[in-house]
Amino acid sequence: MAYRYPPGSPLHHENLKAKQRELRGDFPEPLTLRVHRALSWLRRAEAEQADEDVRFILLWIGFNAAYAGDVEASRVIGIPEGERGLFQAFFATLVGFDGKHRIYDMVWQRFPQEIRVLLANRYVFHPFWQHHNGASGYADWADRLERSRTAIGAALRDHDTARILSILFDRLYVLRNQLVHGGSTWNSDVNRAQVRDGAALLGCLLPIFIDLMMDNAGHEWPMPNYPVVE
Repeated sequence: MAYRYPPGSPLHHENLKAKQRELRGDFPEPLTLRVHRALSWLRRAEAEQADEDVRFILLWIGFNAAYAGDVEASRVIGIPEGERGLFQAFFATLVGFDGKHRIYDMVWQRFPQEIRVLLANRYVFHPFWQHHNGASGYADWADRLERSRTAIGAALRDHDTARILSILFDRLYVLRNQLVHGGSTWNSDVNRAQVRDGAALLGCLLPIFIDLMMDNAGHEWPMPNYPVVE
């Protein structure tokens, strides 16, 4: 079932929009664009009542609008793994701002079972598909999956929120690729649980990400790839 913040919550999409209107005069242009775009997709996702595939994609676009940068430039400055590296760097930044541990507490108080199921699911584990598609060096995908579960256990014990997010979003990234690149059937029973849980997790986390960004306007947020050009 979709996770939605109630209307009275500061993280409800309309309250986040009101906060953005109040503060945007002091935002630098990169943050203005990122928050405005991310909120637009979040608000559209919240209007989606029935279609979890569409809701997941809309929320991922909102997440993309918040974190995205130049993948090629990221390699030049030493951020590894292209797009995955960019959102891992984004997580590290946000966790540094999250003094109240809202990300960790919300995720592990609200979604512990869903996350454990998602992390154990081979169908959203990249090495499993590499092996299935004949790429060399991935015959040990099951061992890698088990090691990743051990890593998430260690991250939980250490309250290493950035590490937790990196592992979790690595799975969601595979799910995103399956949907966006035509690797799954719309409304398929085969991947229904991970789409449902993935959309719920994004619906929980994206508002927190946007709120943290607005609370830290002084950070040097990079300009998005596609600024407004007259």
